[in-house]
Amino acid sequence: MVHVWCTRRPAAMASRRGFGKLRKLPSGRWQASYIGPDATRHPAPTTFLRKMDAEGWLRDERRLVESDAWTSPAARARAKHATAGTLAEYAPRWLEAHRRPDGEPLKDRTREHYGKLLESRILPELGPLPMHAITEDVLTEWRENLPATPVANAHAYALLRGILRDAAKRDKRITPPSIPGASRARTTHKAEPVTPAELASIVAHMPERHRLAVLLMAWCALRFGEVTELRRQDVDLRRGVLRIRRGVVLVGGERKVTTPKSAAGVRDLPLPPFLLPIVQAHLDAYAQPGPAGLLFPAKHGGHLSQSTLNGKPARRRVIGGRIINESSSGFCRAREAAGRPDLHLHDLRHSGLTWAAQTGATTAELMAWGGHSTPAAAQRYQHAARDRAKALAAALSRMAEDA
Repeated sequence: MVHVWCTRRPAAMASRRGFGKLRKLPSGRWQASYIGPDATRHPAPTTFLRKMDAEGWLRDERRLVESDAWTSPAARARAKHATAGTLAEYAPRWLEAHRRPDGEPLKDRTREHYGKLLESRILPELGPLPMHAITEDVLTEWRENLPATPVANAHAYALLRGILRDAAKRDKRITPPSIPGASRARTTHKAEPVTPAELASIVAHMPERHRLAVLLMAWCALRFGEVTELRRQDVDLRRGVLRIRRGVVLVGGERKVTTPKSAAGVRDLPLPPFLLPIVQAHLDAYAQPGPAGLLFPAKHGGHLSQSTLNGKPARRRVIGGRIINESSSGFCRAREAAGRPDLHLHDLRHSGLTWAAQTGATTAELMAWGGHSTPAAAQRYQHAARDRAKALAAALSRMAEDA
């Protein structure tokens, strides 16, 4: 008796991988699928002519899973073909899903800022409109009816443009309109750098426990939120280095410790040598004990508030029918004593970066010093330094003419 073994090719051949599964169909095309974070198998929305194309789709899906940006392929396909609806319907979804250019979620303060712009400036007038109905004429009329707050209006326009651009990827009827210059604002306050002599006068008129904060904001170009979160463990006097790792932001009326605005904000700053004994004296007199002790604690033990450091300007009040003249306090008092009533706290950082540019610092050095993630901000201070150099040259010329 002769046994005949008949070998038949399976209807499809499957191969398993580290991530996902590939399956060759009888047609010769390839099918890809994987188990998603929801413990459900998700097939590719189409089959692939080449195996390498199916592998490429799996690689892309794996990146989405690993970056926490994953939604199911079916949900993405539905979103791609769905219309955006009205601005009031789409904007909250955009705000919830939007991420920074580096792929990280929005900072809490940024999300809060965007939410306030939507609520106060964008949605009241434009919210009921279908996204495709927001034309250039509509935007122009909307901008003309906004309050006279140039900076907030520029931020609102830039936010709206970002939302419309994102919606246009899903709804081909949407063409994001553009108004040249609308995302830029001319501010009434132009920061004039403080001079070292003016800074010395300001420091001398500050409360002693807050003098170092002013010095660090100027000479080390620190943001207020970076200063108020400094702790003993961030100061290395032996190496003369200040470690910037965190900052404090005000979100929903509460102070929250967070990472710096960008990855570039995490930096080690060499302290100017003349500051070392001042830092040591401050640590001895005012900083909280222990490695995690705050350098500038509030009276209640928490973080120092900007209003406390800033103080109050001089003013007149009527109390019980009598006119009471109240003296200024804090930074407001100190800037008046230095003859700089125009100065804002943030101008101290601006001054420090301008001084650094005047020493000849390169764009890369200014970016590292100020914790900037893009060259644009650092280049502003180089321009300011060049303008200052022109003024110096003109002053020298006048001296020569008067001789």
